[in-house]
Amino acid sequence: MKNLTYFTSECVSPGHPDKIADQISDAVLDACIKNDPAARVACEVFCTTGQVVVGGEITTTTYIDIQDIVRNKIDEIGYKQGMGFDSDCGVLNAIHSQSPDIAMGVDVGGAGDQGIMFGGAVKETPELMPLALVLAREIIVKLTRLTRSKELVWARPDAKSQVTLAYDENGKVVGVDTVVVSVQHNPDVTQEQIHKDVKELVIKPVLEAYNLNAEEVKNYHINPTGRFVIGGPHGDTGLTGRKIIVDTYGGFFRHGGGAFSGKDPSKVDRSAAYAARWVAKNIVAADLADKCEVQLSYAIGVVEPTSVKVETFETGKVDEIKLAEAVQNIFDLTPRGIERDLELRSGNFNYQDLAAFGHIGRTDLDLPWERVNKAEELKKYLNR
Repeated sequence: MKNLTYFTSECVSPGHPDKIADQISDAVLDACIKNDPAARVACEVFCTTGQVVVGGEITTTTYIDIQDIVRNKIDEIGYKQGMGFDSDCGVLNAIHSQSPDIAMGVDVGGAGDQGIMFGGAVKETPELMPLALVLAREIIVKLTRLTRSKELVWARPDAKSQVTLAYDENGKVVGVDTVVVSVQHNPDVTQEQIHKDVKELVIKPVLEAYNLNAEEVKNYHINPTGRFVIGGPHGDTGLTGRKIIVDTYGGFFRHGGGAFSGKDPSKVDRSAAYAARWVAKNIVAADLADKCEVQLSYAIGVVEPTSVKVETFETGKVDEIKLAEAVQNIFDLTPRGIERDLELRSGNFNYQDLAAFGHIGRTDLDLPWERVNKAEELKKYLNR
């Protein structure tokens, strides 16, 4: 078929070094919010062979045991002795309190920092997410479950996936071009066994769930280097906030550059990105566009967003300026409004669960920013 274009997204497992750091950062946040919903948290984690460093700024009225949080999370992820990294590692606590200069602006309801945030939705999957990202993520979810259940006895926690889709000249998906999976493994398993298990037990069921034929995939690259025994923080240093594209849309929509993990909801890097997804998903769910991207921007200490922009990529049924006007009238996009409407300090979900398999488009969790509870209101406003 001629005139094809290609788009690729990747995903990484909870055992990837950067994702270990993200999950520890968000486990610290969860521990703070559990007993002190008003806690201010900006927690960063660095992990390498035999060492985890936890730093940042935290102001809270509750006590959190950093050592316990780190060790429990590493055990949960699945790192054991003999892998070069496990819960017996050293843990360095380098946390101090938040700057009063920042707190001064946040205390009155302003944003915790300046910045731009994006959210999007597209009619490629039932959850209105880009298909390439969803497939890459579901491959990792399936692989992780089989690893933790010991069905794949040779598999270790660190893994990555990547999916390339082919699109026709009308922007419609016509098939899967390439699937890449790299999975850490025990030293005694053969590459032939890894290839067979990953293709038959992981990739094939995921593609079939989306009505795609695994036999029609043009290229498979499974552990393309031929060996992946040394992994996790022993093989590559991990750092909070280095997987922001994996956390969101796999590059299908733009990203403002701010990471999510370890930040309490006063940080609009996190909360406004969730809000932008909420807005975009409701626009697409209301059938006002087939593809939508929302940009929000904020100034530190300022309550209202400094801009709201809606882009529908020539798929919109309504003028984009009118859509932006409707959004500003229907959604409260102030930092405190977002915290309230998206239940970001309620404790109804754990942030560390988002750090493992993504913050956007999750169907396994009841996340407020994935609800389409404003779709009818948008349609009614625009049909006045």
